[in-house]
Amino acid sequence: MCAFRHKFTPPFIVNLNLYIANKIRKGEITGKKLSGPIITVATIGIVLGITVMILSLAIGTGFKKEIRDKIIGFGAHVQVVNYDYNTSNETNPIERDSTFTRMVVAIPGVKHVQEFAIKPGLLKTNDDIQGVIIKGIGKDFNWDYFDHILVEGEKPDVTGEETSNDVIISTTLSKLLHIKVGDKVPMYFFQDRMRARNFRVSAMYDSSLPEFDKLFIFTDIRQIIKLNNWDDNQITGYEITLNDFDQTPELAQQIDILAASRISPDGGMLRTTTIVQQQPQIFGWLSLLDMNVAIILILIVLVAGFNMISGLLIIILERTAMIGILKALGKQNHNIRKVFIYLATFIVAKGVIIGNIVGISICLIQKYFGIISLDPENYYLSTVPIHLNILHLIYLNIGTIVISYLMMIAPSYLATKISPVEAIRFD
Repeated sequence: MCAFRHKFTPPFIVNLNLYIANKIRKGEITGKKLSGPIITVATIGIVLGITVMILSLAIGTGFKKEIRDKIIGFGAHVQVVNYDYNTSNETNPIERDSTFTRMVVAIPGVKHVQEFAIKPGLLKTNDDIQGVIIKGIGKDFNWDYFDHILVEGEKPDVTGEETSNDVIISTTLSKLLHIKVGDKVPMYFFQDRMRARNFRVSAMYDSSLPEFDKLFIFTDIRQIIKLNNWDDNQITGYEITLNDFDQTPELAQQIDILAASRISPDGGMLRTTTIVQQQPQIFGWLSLLDMNVAIILILIVLVAGFNMISGLLIIILERTAMIGILKALGKQNHNIRKVFIYLATFIVAKGVIIGNIVGISICLIQKYFGIISLDPENYYLSTVPIHLNILHLIYLNIGTIVISYLMMIAPSYLATKISPVEAIRFD
């Protein structure tokens, strides 16, 4: 019997369950013609679900990454400062330590180390006044982030022998104080006594983070050292940039161990602080995005799954007579179930493939052309951000396929409950 089957049965119907499922999918089995529209609706549901999930994941991770990178651009992943727990912006200095910086750079995962110094002050024009923090940067400053946000003017020369008198201000401060590139602006500093300095605006930046743009201006680190009456080898601390944000807690701990072992000649010690510790509100807000995205993904998977269940149930009811005939001919229940599992697999596979094509295409168009714009004052970004992660896409597709398959098992049991006699009468 087996030899007879292989000799005379065409190869494409050797798997009869798959053959029948394919015929139902194509609408080539006689009877009611609801299968075609139901399959189309179910497929569209999967396509829309996958598309929306890809967009939700790409936009959610993109928004987190963009905001996080902006904040890190102002303060790096890790800072090493004086062990005084001073919460004001009038910082106590630490001494430059080239040995310490070489040891930090040698840690795997550390990208860059740079010096910085800060001082609060008042930026004043004829009609306006604004409290700011002036941040001193040196010749080791990494300009990668500012190269993207500088909108006008030229960067100050902080590498020359002479101390630069130029500052970089934000476009937000420019509008508030009516300052433009090339203008001279006085700043006032209060410590033991009031001190004044005249600076020249050499460039403007726009990070779209109002809280930071209103606060920070940048100048030569030697200006801050002089204003604080520090020695030439004293600074506020070091900013350490890492290759991977997710490694911040681990690498910060390693850096903290190195910092704890360094004691300056005057008995001063060092401590580390991460960008998350410096900006807990912002990073707490960003962490809520993960929960929002997770809720959206769960809801969409459930909606798409129930859409598939309802579609499969309608198809099973439509094919009641066919099921009765197959049972009358001796078809086993598990084989009948396989017919509808195969059919569901066709629908899910087609929906997932098309959904990926549509979703990824929309993401790429937005990423490279920025068609959908945002209000920077409300969203801190000028366009909808997109970040496609291959692993995220793989997990998303695998999860969708597995959950959809598991949800199809229960409806397929309905076919096994149909009586052959009643099913043939039903037609």
